[in-house]
Amino acid sequence: MRMRTLLSSLALLGLSILVQPLAAQANALTDAIQKRYESVQHFQADFQQELTNAASGSVEKRSGRIWFKQPSLVRWDTLKPEKEVLVVGQSVVWNYVEADKVALKYRANQVFKSKTMIRFLSGKANLNEDFKVTEQGTEDGLLKVRLLPKEPETSMVMAYIWVDPKTHLMGRVLIVDFFGNGNQVTLHGLTTDKRPDAKLFEFTPPSGIQIRDNTKQ
Repeated sequence: MRMRTLLSSLALLGLSILVQPLAAQANALTDAIQKRYESVQHFQADFQQELTNAASGSVEKRSGRIWFKQPSLVRWDTLKPEKEVLVVGQSVVWNYVEADKVALKYRANQVFKSKTMIRFLSGKANLNEDFKVTEQGTEDGLLKVRLLPKEPETSMVMAYIWVDPKTHLMGRVLIVDFFGNGNQVTLHGLTTDKRPDAKLFEFTPPSGIQIRDNTKQ
């Protein structure tokens, strides 16, 4: 989003004086977030997800649990309204929807390029390099930050993150796509104390289901 033309050079000067310290504050915060995620070896949390359709105004709600372990291992279990499992291993990713009886297989690098929400929650998104950052104050006890991608994609033209001011871990993420659809995930009970079992990041497809192998695409 480009800044509109200002009415006078005086106004421009006043704005630049104001924006510079705000930008410094935002960069300091995102630096702290980035360093915090680099130091986190693992975490787990319950999540509430809201998928908003801009055209219809409908909101689909999901809930479940997420686990993360360095370097890039993720397990995302959706429990309601239907069971879905997303397992990001060292090199292979599985996405299994129980009701469809289909398991999709991908390379890990495919998922971290396309699954934007996972990149945020696992600290893989580079906030200062990839976004224009603006602090939005405090909301529900969390620091709110707006992120505008320097290179917008269809899957994300804007994002917001809400960060715990004490731990610098994300408590909520909202991603807005080109069509105005929203994908918001809120984390509850996040803990970095419990080391997840390595078996959580392994997946063996149940017998009798269809497997779609996308690793060669």
